Amino acid sequence: MKQFIKQLRFLYLVKFKWRKYKIGRNFYAGVRVYFWAREKLMIGNNFYIGRDSQIETDSIIGDNVIFGNKVAIVGRYDHHYQKVGVPTRLAPRIRDKNYNWKGLDQLTIIEDDVWIGYGSVIMGGIRIGKGSIVAAGSVVTKDVEPFSIYAGNPARKIKSRFDSPDELEKHIWLEEQILASHKNYRGVESIDV
Repeated sequence: MKQFIKQLRFLYLVKFKWRKYKIGRNFYAGVRVYFWAREKLMIGNNFYIGRDSQIETDSIIGDNVIFGNKVAIVGRYDHHYQKVGVPTRLAPRIRDKNYNWKGLDQLTIIEDDVWIGYGSVIMGGIRIGKGSIVAAGSVVTKDVEPFSIYAGNPARKIKSRFDSPDELEKHIWLEEQILASHKNYRGVESIDV
């Protein structure tokens, strides 16, 4: 019964609450998750977003991505803070229809197989490369290289995800095999790795 209620909640979120966004199969959202995008929010298959997380900018998120709890993707120019003579609180904001300042063309891209740790903040307009990990509590202000681990404020590369090029090559090959054999993936419980 509990599983049925959970599935009903996800169905409500995808088909009603967030129907204007494109959300793939096997979506999971913790409680108090918030989405807003001015133009585009596309989320791939097998996406997990932990409780108290938010996406508040145009974004494309790939397949098999994990957001820990309290992760945020936020815009850089949500308020026209350079409007002369107007306090920031009263200035036009990106949610306004007449907003015509910076940030309108920013798109955040998070590629496949990315894990973003607890409490991280991702600034709008950056790309997080395939297979990367962002450590808990990081603030990502620049692009993240594929198959890398980034940490800190601002986040910097601390190491590669795999210890050698041979391990990376083996991972990429094995991942292709696993994904090809599980095209109808229905959650972590159904895959034997």
